[in-house]
Amino acid sequence: MRKTMVRKHIYFSGDVQGVGFRYRSYYIAQSLGLTGWVENLWDGRVEMEVQGDENSIQQMLVQIQKQRWIEVNHMEIMEIPCVEERGFRIR
Repeated sequence: MRKTMVRKHIYFSGDVQGVGFRYRSYYIAQSLGLTGWVENLWDGRVEMEVQGDENSIQQMLVQIQKQRWIEVNHMEIMEIPCVEERGFRIR
């Protein structure tokens, strides 16, 4: 049975810049076979688009929040259309 692909656009708020958030996100995404990107925003939040099966994306979000130094206070998550891409990158 093939897993259904979804894509999420997420804004993370809290202690999410200067704590290795993007690099940890990158390695977690790679390990779970997810695609997308992550970048810091000027206002202190981190923006991410991540694509894969729902379960793997949820696993990623849980793992990010378990990381030392990272403290996510709020996540604003929207489902958006999937795109054709390879890999996960830091922007």
